[in-house]
Amino acid sequence: MQDRAGVRVQLCGTFAVELGGRSLAEDLPSRQARTLFAFLVLNRPQPMARDALVDALWGESPPAAAANALTVLISKLRSAVGADLIRGRAELAVVLPEPAHVDVDRAFVALHTAESAVGARQWDRAWYASLAALFVARRTLLPGVDAEWLDGWRRRLADARLRALECYATTCLAIDATELPGAERSARELVELAPLRETGHLLLMRALAAGGNEAEALACYGRLRMILSEELGTEPGATVQRYYHQLLR
Repeated sequence: MQDRAGVRVQLCGTFAVELGGRSLAEDLPSRQARTLFAFLVLNRPQPMARDALVDALWGESPPAAAANALTVLISKLRSAVGADLIRGRAELAVVLPEPAHVDVDRAFVALHTAESAVGARQWDRAWYASLAALFVARRTLLPGVDAEWLDGWRRRLADARLRALECYATTCLAIDATELPGAERSARELVELAPLRETGHLLLMRALAAGGNEAEALACYGRLRMILSEELGTEPGATVQRYYHQLLR
């Protein structure tokens, strides 16, 4: 394929590949072809041995003719995206033309930017970056695909979602009162996703109190205390307790 102006790859949510402004999603109709392409993209630039590719596609139950099936699949993948993108024979690697935009990569870069910006109190920068991370991390990586190698990536994205929610809620609280609804929504989402994560409860308490709902903020502390007692036999940490006592004054 000629005259590529970079590549865009979306692996979370709806699968999409765009090369030089042309969509190739329909050229990768099979789930296995998309899984193979995603595996190579997420592990780039490291070349992957064919045994690793077989394991990524079929796990512990490969077909009897797995090596032949893989060869056919690689051939179809090369036909779809171009032989210059899929390099190697005994070992394969994806080489993406620049500029390369892969949504999973963008999520982690945006999260790093958001956390750095929160630390520097650069709230506008943190606001945009945390939303960019959330845009990707809220979606499922390769929905419908069940593969052991995906579990680690999905855990990383789930963690990125939690951290991005923390950044977004913190940023909304720091900007002004117009962003309080965003702070409350993201804090509630964080509490729902990770009920043992005390930062989510603290952010929700702060958002509620800032909106004039101090009684509900106190009730939020009571729910956290009950959860920790029932699940872990512990009390909320010092930071949450200090804020709770501030509300009582």
